[in-house]
Amino acid sequence: MDATELARWQFGITTVYHFLFVPITIGLSFLVAGFQTAWMRTGHEKWLKLTKFYGKLLLINFAMGVVTGIVQEFQFGMNWSVYSRFVGDVFGAPLAMEALLAFFLESTFLGLWIFGWDRLPKRIHLACIWIVAVGTVLSAAFILVANSWMQHPVGYRFNPEKGRAELTDFMAVLTNKVALITIPHTIAGAFLTAGALVAAVAMWHLVRRPGKDTDAFRAAVRLGSWTTLVSMGALLVTGDIQGKIMTEVQPMKMAAAEALYGTEQPAPFSLFTIGTLDGSRPVWSLDVPGVLSFLATGSLDGRVEGINDLQAQYVERFGPGVYTPNIPITYWTFRLMIGAGVLAALLALWALWSIRKGRSPAPERRGTRFLMWGMIALPLLPLAANSFGWIFTEMGRQPWIVFSRLKTAVAASPAVSSGDVITSLTVYTLLYGALAVVEVGLLLHYARAGLPDVSPPPPAESDEDRPLAFAY
Repeated sequence: MDATELARWQFGITTVYHFLFVPITIGLSFLVAGFQTAWMRTGHEKWLKLTKFYGKLLLINFAMGVVTGIVQEFQFGMNWSVYSRFVGDVFGAPLAMEALLAFFLESTFLGLWIFGWDRLPKRIHLACIWIVAVGTVLSAAFILVANSWMQHPVGYRFNPEKGRAELTDFMAVLTNKVALITIPHTIAGAFLTAGALVAAVAMWHLVRRPGKDTDAFRAAVRLGSWTTLVSMGALLVTGDIQGKIMTEVQPMKMAAAEALYGTEQPAPFSLFTIGTLDGSRPVWSLDVPGVLSFLATGSLDGRVEGINDLQAQYVERFGPGVYTPNIPITYWTFRLMIGAGVLAALLALWALWSIRKGRSPAPERRGTRFLMWGMIALPLLPLAANSFGWIFTEMGRQPWIVFSRLKTAVAASPAVSSGDVITSLTVYTLLYGALAVVEVGLLLHYARAGLPDVSPPPPAESDEDRPLAFAY
């Protein structure tokens, strides 16, 4: 592989790895804030225990997210200097706001929350975790604004002398139609992930340690499961809107997502397709009539352009070249994304059913073993769905790194050799592998430990109360 292909692999690996932590941080910060709010309002000890228990998992995950996120910034200048030069004037504003505003809120107020127990007034301490939660959303929003510009560039002009895009309308970038739907879709995915984690950990304790903090863990299962179900509903709604906008601004991506080679009206949705090894044509497909037309246009009789027709249009518009992404990857990641999310929602529904009307999933009950395996899979499924979603989003845009403006093949750093990229890719892979062991080990250790003791310490004995032998 040449340096560009290796750089793509490196960016893909580090990005997907980093995004394993991001949705957990976003969603879990809000759930922890919700637990602490419930404790403030009710004074019930179980909510304080849940706050500190899941707050510790949040801190572990946040630290890993920060470490892995730093690498993303380095890669732009290291492996993608042409791309950095092209987008720098546009990306400067949202990325600066992410660092100076959003990350400042996250890091500063998270520190106050960590060290503010019993030092800050309760209401101010509670406000700190809510500010952290809002900061995580703002951080994601500014990053997604930049990424959405790559999908649908707006609010700029091209300077041919400097060979770069120059920002002309920052509000147009912030209100990009792709960003306006991508942000809520991504945030919904974050809540799906965090809800699944909360429910799975709590259910594990209910099954493995029955009778210990049962009331608290039942509350966590209910909150986590309902968060997962509501988030899945939000994902379906926002995903439907996102599909229609994607068809409008990147019709090739929608055609590739369905392996639709010829333009059809109405267009079917393929449940399963077998194509040639090079992805150039279908061999056999199981279709549902009209569904793709509805997903793409909102009408069961809508017209959806096919891959071959779009390829011909792009050749006429942009010149000779291949303008189709990797069809098998885009086709299957699209389905795996949806399938993993739906399965997570079904497992959350099963978790709610297992504790209905005060019931307890006792170890001796029939089906509890399958429930345990389901709960182990529950937090992994949204992580997989998020990863497949990002792979689909970025791979489906190829061969463009900035759609219709800059090709990936010419965006890499010309002075960076294949050996350079192989070296850094090897180092990052080994480092990330070691960090994964640390992260998973810490999460499992503290998740298994159970809820902390939050009882106030007994009052210190006075000298008069101590035995004579210990008096001074």
